[in-house]
Amino acid sequence: MLRPWPAEDGALVRVRLIGGQVSAAALRALSWVSQEHGDGDLHLTSRANLQLRGLPHEAGRLPERVVSAIESTGLLPSRSHELARNVMASPATGLGGGRVDLRPISAELDRLLCAAPRLAALGGRFLFVLDDGRGDLADRAPDLGLVALDDASAQLRLGSTGWGDTVGIGEAAGALVDLAARFLDLRGESVAAAWHVDELDSPLAASHPRDPRAQVHQEPLPYGPDHVAAPDGVLAPDLVAHLTAPGHDLVVTPWRGVLVPGGAR
Repeated sequence: MLRPWPAEDGALVRVRLIGGQVSAAALRALSWVSQEHGDGDLHLTSRANLQLRGLPHEAGRLPERVVSAIESTGLLPSRSHELARNVMASPATGLGGGRVDLRPISAELDRLLCAAPRLAALGGRFLFVLDDGRGDLADRAPDLGLVALDDASAQLRLGSTGWGDTVGIGEAAGALVDLAARFLDLRGESVAAAWHVDELDSPLAASHPRDPRAQVHQEPLPYGPDHVAAPDGVLAPDLVAHLTAPGHDLVVTPWRGVLVPGGAR
């Protein structure tokens, strides 16, 4: 929101959702913001975030009234750490399947990121990917992440191909934040500083073989009553109204759909 992209139809901004999680009320409110100030639609991204397009901008910034309107939805909890809040998680975690419910870990990771002033320096493309052991995000290339090995442990991911320590689930968020801080230490402050773990000149942490239990893969969640496709990745106001009518919390998925617990009727 604080660094809008100037496009031909107006400013484009991204609203980051932790693990794709969004309440029905927040989604309705954000849709209203787009109708009031933008092109009227919400646009889904491959990282399970939302974009607003066609917004007014002045000297490369959104007017404060627009930022405040977005902030009032509850989806901008930290202006200082907005760029650092890139956390993907298995969309159906805690709803069925998987080895562990990652929603508390995702929320704790977000809390710890926002509580550390220095981590505001993480780039807007620095990505955390949390897979609950079902393997639906195991093929995603993160900067940092994890794959749950069982309901009590997970193996950390270091860049797109590296594997780190096995940690307890309750320690995972703290371990990831510590690694993010170490990344900033190693990258330095020069103009040529690395933006991603894969670009570091020195190893971020000790490397370990990939645990056999982390060698999992699952195809993307199929569309159906519970996973509603957004045509061309767009949530028009009528579709938002339909999805939010039951009042359930929703999950935006990396496959440009919305997971509706209990199904959208």
